[in-house]
Amino acid sequence: MTFSPDLLPAVAALPVLVPLLGAAATLIFGRRPRLQAMISLAALSAVLVISALLLYLADRDGTTAVQVGGWPTPIGITLVVDRLSAAMLLVSAFVLLVVSIYGAGQNISDGDENQPTSIYRPTYLVLTTGVSAAFLAGDLFNLFVAFEILLAASFVLLTVGATEERIRTGIAYVMVSMVSSLIFLIGIGLTYAATGTLNLAQLAVRLEAAPSGVRTACYAVLLVAFGIKAAVFPLSSWLPDSYPTAPAPVTAVFAGLLTKVGVYAIIRTDTLWFPDGAFDDILLVCGLLTMLVGILGAIAQTDIRRLLSFTLVSHIGYMIFGIGLASAAGLTGAVYYIAHHILVQTALFLAVGLIERQAGSVSLRRIGGLATASPVLAVLFLVPALNLGGIPPFSGFIGKVALLEAGAADGSVLAWVLVGGAIVTSLLTLYAVARVWSKAFWRPREEAPEGHLVAAKPPTLVEDSTDVSYEDRADPGRMPGLMVLATTGLVAAGLALTVLAGPILGIAERAAADLDNPAVYIGAVLGAEAR
Repeated sequence: MTFSPDLLPAVAALPVLVPLLGAAATLIFGRRPRLQAMISLAALSAVLVISALLLYLADRDGTTAVQVGGWPTPIGITLVVDRLSAAMLLVSAFVLLVVSIYGAGQNISDGDENQPTSIYRPTYLVLTTGVSAAFLAGDLFNLFVAFEILLAASFVLLTVGATEERIRTGIAYVMVSMVSSLIFLIGIGLTYAATGTLNLAQLAVRLEAAPSGVRTACYAVLLVAFGIKAAVFPLSSWLPDSYPTAPAPVTAVFAGLLTKVGVYAIIRTDTLWFPDGAFDDILLVCGLLTMLVGILGAIAQTDIRRLLSFTLVSHIGYMIFGIGLASAAGLTGAVYYIAHHILVQTALFLAVGLIERQAGSVSLRRIGGLATASPVLAVLFLVPALNLGGIPPFSGFIGKVALLEAGAADGSVLAWVLVGGAIVTSLLTLYAVARVWSKAFWRPREEAPEGHLVAAKPPTLVEDSTDVSYEDRADPGRMPGLMVLATTGLVAAGLALTVLAGPILGIAERAAADLDNPAVYIGAVLGAEAR
């Protein structure tokens, strides 16, 4: 089956429009939670199919720019679909759909009458809109709007249930996000004052003629804003305190996607505006510190969610490592590693949600014996944990080897330091997840210091449980089928990155080649006016 080249411009805006319309529909049917769930799943399924089509068309036909409303560049809104943005859309759409199925399973099991699904599902679809818009945005202002859409939705999702702990961490998250947005706005103002445009492609052309100090100042401000959103050290301390308090589906989506939007913004702007690598050394140093500080924080944790939140920060460093190398090989490794990390990190957080339902806690001081109590859960945690640790032949190993080879090919002293730091981080990640396995799955629960305590009820969107003795817990060990199915799907997707490593790395290589040659993007947007 062949598709016309004119099809891509016709469907490019649908990943933004479909979830937005779905959010409106779910609001209309706020008193009918089952219908809300059906609308939400239908909208997310449509986004997944459209994203797969966009990736196929972008890989076949190359980069395409769409001028919304027919307005010429840079007056109107520009959407740009290339291999990188389409790949990010596809992976994100898959994760958002699977996590929505996971959440539907939780709500069906726990009963809808006590769950704030009338707010949760529309907000979840608005978050999807913001993520899609960020990947497609062709100018700084609409990238800012996309960030604000997904951040506004994330504020609601993070505090759903309105417990004291969620409100406390939500306030901190809001403050950090507001600071990041303010810095982003300052960067937009400086950039527009210096160049008279906010279109990314046109900026790449005009910044070449700008004084080097102006270019550096504009990008430095934006890099701080993107670094906060991506949780790059030293701008990452907010994340481990914010994510673990949210409901399991929300934490999983946040961990898998939100930081990657910031990483995507760094990739896009760095490769377009500084092909000469002016910020490469800074990115490499930040990548190294992000890896090491994050994983050292993970080792010190006894709460599994906090431990995984620190590993999330740590492995952002691998992506920054690939970006900082400023080579096609480094960008290939970074693109592949982003896809790997989205799938594996989300799968781990979903597995931790199942652990909490099965064992009544995610504290290593309370749980144990899970390998005997639930062999299925043991497999669902072990596979992505080993994948995150980089054990061959999993995709984590493939992605890290690609980055290490790129670092070795670079040959600079700093690149070799990053290679060593990446290896140490991988070994410490393996130690951290092995420690979780040893205590949560292998050790008998009776040997846990607080093994006699457990949450009275399974966790829901509304967190109102209290501690009781293990024997008194209501409905122990119940894992709803849809939640297990969704987690299994994500684990399988992580394994598919290994089985299909050749074709996927091929797409990553072609995306990296486009990124390494900014003229491809600039020409697609500006056409004959590119120079």
